[in-house]
Parts: sequence; structure tokens; C-alpha cells
Amino acid sequence: MTTTVPTGVLAALLPPDVRYAEAFGALDVGRLHPSEAAYIRDRSPRRRQQFTTARTLARRALAELGHPPTPLLPGPGGAPQWPSGAVGSITHTDGYTACAVTSTGRHLSLGIDAEPVRPLPHGVLELVSSAEERRGLAGLPVGTTPWDTVLFSAKEAVYKAVHPLTRTWTALAAIVVAVHADGTFTAAHPHHPVVGTGRWGVRRGVLITALALPPTG
Repeated sequence: MTTTVPTGVLAALLPPDVRYAEAFGALDVGRLHPSEAAYIRDRSPRRRQQFTTARTLARRALAELGHPPTPLLPGPGGAPQWPSGAVGSITHTDGYTACAVTSTGRHLSLGIDAEPVRPLPHGVLELVSSAEERRGLAGLPVGTTPWDTVLFSAKEAVYKAVHPLTRTWTALAAIVVAVHADGTFTAAHPHHPVVGTGRWGVRRGVLITALALPPTG
């Protein structure tokens, strides 16, 4: 299933003026632009499939904003180079791919991330979080939600939102996130003055986090 109107899981996580396209499972993907095909030609079949699916979804979402089909080649840091007047974010994990886009006048930047709904591998949480963040996770309700993965995914979403603005690599451990059981998280970034609040949700075995930065951020 692919959605380009705000009716799916991303609709609950992003402002209504953000357009997105998402796919659970297989997608009848479109054709790549010749420059995109040349970029991805020597990668593995799995990576080529991910790249093609992401570009297909991105062009569908951009069409909702009135943008014609255009090549979306990776820029510094690997994020797509969006057409003038648009900002966006792409994410993919096994069984799920999504893209969110909006106009630059409405939001400064977007960040979305998707992860399988399962705990992080042993030792990863200690690498990406502080003791204070881990204490915060320990205080959340015990259940089926892997809070360590929510924290990791939220940090990834924050990184994706801020990196295009600063062009500065930032370790996830330096991004401060507090996860809340109500489906939100608050974040602070060492290289951006205002980050604020994002949202998280779970659908069909996929954990998704999203953050939209205001234009005056």
C-alpha cells in the first residue's frame, strides 16, 4: 500500500502541510533518471531496490507540491538534493520505505526515520545515549514498546533534520532526546539552536519517528 495523502501513520506524526508517500512491502517502482541510474549502477541489488523505491516515492510526494519529476541525487552526507523550494527526508528499513516533503516557506527542514520494532543490538544503546537518557527510558511503562529503539530512531530523525542545515557530522550521543510515552519526544542538538518536539508511532511492525523544524528555527 502506498499513500500520498495524509491518511497513514506519517499523517499522525507530521504537520498537515507536509506531503508524504510510503510503502509497506513490495512497490511497483518507477524508472530512475539516467543520472540516478548511473549513480546506483554498481551497488548491490538490495541497495538499488531501496534507492529506486525511495526515488519513486519522493517524486510522488513532490508531485503533491506541484514539482515536476526531477533527478534526486545524494548530496553531502547522503541526503537527497531536493528541488528548489522543497525540503524533505527519506527513510527505509526492511519492509517499509517512506519520503516526506514540504515547502521551504512552511518548514525549515524535515527528518523521518524507520526501524524494526525490536530492541537495539547489545551495546548500541550505551554508544548512542547518556546515562541520563537511559534513566529516562527506565522510567517509561514496561510493555511491548522497545524504548531504546524509539530513542535511537528519534536521534536519527533529529540528525536528518539538522544535518542539511549545518553540514556538520554529529554523533548520535551528542543529540539529547527525551522520549515520552504519549507518542512524542523532545530534542536538543549541539549545532542547532532550536529543535523542539517530534512524534513517534508504530504500524505493522515498524517504528517511525518524525520531526519538522519551523521556518524560524
